[in-house]
Amino acid sequence: MLRFKVDGMGCGHCVGAVTRAVQALDPAAEVRVDLQAGTVEAQTRADAGAVSQAITGAGYAVRAPA
Repeated sequence: MLRFKVDGMGCGHCVGAVTRAVQALDPAAEVRVDLQAGTVEAQTRADAGAVSQAITGAGYAVRAPA
């Protein structure tokens, strides 16, 4: 399970964008976004660096692994 602190998420669109970005790397990934906590959790075969880059590419700032 990977967990990241992510800035800039605030709505359902953000949840969808982050989920799609991670699932583009691993279609079987399970993604949970907590808007209030500003966290993204992903159960995925992709490595942390690739997931972080995918989230950044979707327009959100990954601060650090949480």
